Amino acid sequence: MLNLSVLLESTARRLPGRAAIVQGTRTLTYAELDAHAGRVAAALRADGLRPGERVALIAPNVAEFPIVYFGLLKAGAVVVPLNPLLKERELSFIFNDCGAVAVFATEGSAQLPVLANARAAAAEAPSVRKIVPLEELDDYLAPHPEPAETEPTGAEDPAVIIYTSGTTGTPKGATLSHVSLLLNARMKELLVPKHDHDVVLVALPLYHVFGQTSVMNGNVHGGATLVLLPRFDPSTALDLLIEHEVTLFSGVPSMFQAFLQADPDGVCLREAAKTVRLITSGGAGLPTALYERFEQTCGLGIRQGYGLSETSPTVTFSPWDEPIRPASVGKPVWGVDIEVVDKQDKPVPAGTVGEIVIRGHCLMLGYFNRPEATAEAVRDGWFHTGDLGRFDEDGWLYVVDRVKDLILRGGYNVYPAEVEQVLLSHPAVAMTAVVGEPHERLGQEVVAYVVPRTGHEIDVAELSSWARERLAEYKYPRRIHVRDSLPMTSTGKILKRDLTAGG
Repeated sequence: MLNLSVLLESTARRLPGRAAIVQGTRTLTYAELDAHAGRVAAALRADGLRPGERVALIAPNVAEFPIVYFGLLKAGAVVVPLNPLLKERELSFIFNDCGAVAVFATEGSAQLPVLANARAAAAEAPSVRKIVPLEELDDYLAPHPEPAETEPTGAEDPAVIIYTSGTTGTPKGATLSHVSLLLNARMKELLVPKHDHDVVLVALPLYHVFGQTSVMNGNVHGGATLVLLPRFDPSTALDLLIEHEVTLFSGVPSMFQAFLQADPDGVCLREAAKTVRLITSGGAGLPTALYERFEQTCGLGIRQGYGLSETSPTVTFSPWDEPIRPASVGKPVWGVDIEVVDKQDKPVPAGTVGEIVIRGHCLMLGYFNRPEATAEAVRDGWFHTGDLGRFDEDGWLYVVDRVKDLILRGGYNVYPAEVEQVLLSHPAVAMTAVVGEPHERLGQEVVAYVVPRTGHEIDVAELSSWARERLAEYKYPRRIHVRDSLPMTSTGKILKRDLTAGG
């Protein structure tokens, strides 16, 4: 037997009185969190849930998320965590795709009616038998005061289905096993020096694999106190970092940019840096210019990692005992093999750009009910990421760009990330996205969208000259559009598909 909920159960036995979850004025100890999760399992069994059935969980970073998450695991269910921003049509597709039998959903608000969307979607999904509003969770659990025993699941049984963002088409459910998620969560033991009691600010959404595995599960296993931030706001996050004397923080690049925008003089960041021992970044490439601005502002370096929904997620990390290489996502973690290959799937030498492929304990079982998509993505045991990268001579990995984002201008390859790095090094640029737009003669033209830093204005002609001085003739953007903001996913990735010329 192996069930991912052992991460919580072992810590509850070892540190029953330690604060596990802090959300606003509410605090749950590890013993309380484990007991509440056990009652969720008991209630689900009373409702007729069978092991292996899928249950959707739709919530921001609130205490009910880990309660229900671990309760579902204890019951032997497969957790399907979903973004509260999804609309009725999107939820209906996922409920039907995975055959969800129950849904736990937050009420939401008039502007974001999460529960109403879930109810409407469930009406179009015959498999859904039960909907539980998270605001009524205590009432749902009232008839079940005693926690249930944990279902004896197998190591390779499905534990969680993470739906891809669907930025390139219909979302697919990456099915992750108990053992792959457990090993990934325990990776912290190998990557970060032990600390008696970490305090973690959880700003990354828990429905996303990064926040769920690397932040929640990994730190629950380590006995940390998790301070939940339901919706990321840089000023609120800075206050919480200081108030709770946070020691660990993980974010995406857009969060670090937001910190600098909200605290340009670095007063709060330097105060928070007195207790923070580790900052990590993932989810998207961290521009070197942003890394340098952040380090200069508060004195803290940011260690990068790399992973995907299909890999549980972490596959590389910047080694603790080596100096940070700001442009690199680190080295492969224990038990994971990574190669960079050409179009014939042959490994390429260090320094050569190719597609990143991965194998190891981290790999998904497959895309749920998508054997053809699984076979296309996983070939001869290697998962093909669709990311372009290279290794240096010391075995550090550099992610260059997404294969789909590559711009082909007049027969030359242009990597948007390289152009973005140059634009971000300009003192007036806070954020940028570079895309290829159709061109009758060249095939594609390089076009940039930029957001100014607080207190700065962008002179398009001057910025164009700046880029031209630092990039080859075929690389620099011929058109630059200034925007107040860029369209982004809830996990901080820029939605390049939503950018249009003249925007």
